[in-house]
Amino acid sequence: MREGRSFSVIHLKGAFKFDFFPVSADAFAQSQLDRKRFIVSAIPGLESLEFAIASPEDTVLAKLVWFRKGGEVSDRQWHDILGILKVQSSRLDLDYVRAWAERLGVFDLLERALG
Repeated sequence: MREGRSFSVIHLKGAFKFDFFPVSADAFAQSQLDRKRFIVSAIPGLESLEFAIASPEDTVLAKLVWFRKGGEVSDRQWHDILGILKVQSSRLDLDYVRAWAERLGVFDLLERALG
């Protein structure tokens, strides 16, 4: 596996897909690591598993970056962004999201999504 390439693992018995994204050394990636959350998930046939996931704020930011890099044409990424913003709404740290959106060059997309 080359640095920066994501990969997926599929648990066939439970039909679960896990996407893994190797961490880079940039400041945003380090911030994502610092803000990670742990969840416990029970997959049928296996013991409970605890694993780290990205915060909703960091997921929105990453998807905004992917959307921009992909030419702003991915309906899937855009709908994911809108869905996270809607479901998480008042629980999001919008100061954090806006600050990183500015640094990542996606502030205009964030404001469009929030509007």
